[in-house]
Amino acid sequence: MRYADPSVSRDLLGNRTLLFIFICAFALVTLLQQILYGRNYIKRYFEFYEGPLEYNSTRCLELRNEILEVKVLSMVKQSELFDRWRSLQMCKWAMNISEANQFKSTLSRCCNAPSFLFTTQKNTPLGTKLKYEVDTSGIYHINQEIFRMFPKDMPYYRSQFKKCAVVGNGGILKNSRCGREINSADFVFRCNLPPISEKYTMDVGVKTDVVTVNPSIITERFHKLEKWRRPFYRVLQGYENASVLLPAFYNTRNTDVSIRVKYVLDDFQAPQAVYYFHPQYLVNVSRYWLGLGVRAKRISTGLILATAALELCEEVHLFGFWAFPMNPAGLYITHHYYDNVKPRPGFHAMPSEIFNFLHLHSRGILRVHTGTCSCC
Repeated sequence: MRYADPSVSRDLLGNRTLLFIFICAFALVTLLQQILYGRNYIKRYFEFYEGPLEYNSTRCLELRNEILEVKVLSMVKQSELFDRWRSLQMCKWAMNISEANQFKSTLSRCCNAPSFLFTTQKNTPLGTKLKYEVDTSGIYHINQEIFRMFPKDMPYYRSQFKKCAVVGNGGILKNSRCGREINSADFVFRCNLPPISEKYTMDVGVKTDVVTVNPSIITERFHKLEKWRRPFYRVLQGYENASVLLPAFYNTRNTDVSIRVKYVLDDFQAPQAVYYFHPQYLVNVSRYWLGLGVRAKRISTGLILATAALELCEEVHLFGFWAFPMNPAGLYITHHYYDNVKPRPGFHAMPSEIFNFLHLHSRGILRVHTGTCSCC
């Protein structure tokens, strides 16, 4: 006959007790770590709350260098880049005049927006055989009819505007409350007919001086302007007297539909000017950014406008430029501030473009806004 050993249950109880004590100890250590981290977090918060750090402070110089030392986007994890960028937000931004002037001088030599951003009667005389940007074998003969559509010369000159806002359409703008700051700029560029109705004005503002129109928008939404034209006209009236800018000479498909925009506005006696990108300017800008690592089938309209703004404006501020599914705080955002429709994959190199913008911000050449604004 076998007898149960009463000590077995006592040993089992003792093991359970030790396990319970171990778990409690581990939980206590974790709790203490969280408390200590919380104190440090609160301390950092109040340091930030007391006011952002000066641009030339030692800490801000270190934070800018942490971004500038990343030469290629693939060198760091996305989360690490976000952390570095988020930390830099505790610093005031200021334009580094020497850096900015040097960069603008480079743009002047390669691209020269004050002379070649638009096709004009001066840079594209009557009879010119104009080469397309992409369809390089294609030639457009500048006849009298289209020559009259061109302005005599560029309407803007170098550093004409004190402060410019280039407004992208990224979801980073949603709930940003940046509308008043955008409206306070001396000159505002917008991309591809974005909505600026009352629903969005708190975040994106309404002021618009130049708005681009991608011919694909005209084709898809307005039937190439071959039927009813009033809906397109009404959309443009939302931007009041803003000039309309199109890539008419990007390829042969774009030309006719872009020219129709001029006819539509003339038919409705609209005061808006219509301009066309000079194809050689677009080629030069693409080559320039390719040299800085932006490899794409086509650079974005936002990058083209930001490049032009750096020559036309003393100080450039970017809003709505962010190419990642999460904001710097790690929260998911929509692709656009007005919808979540993704672009065609592989066409643009948006992360690379934004990476370059973060570098320019860190060098004091332009300012990238990715947080909540507190203007005026």
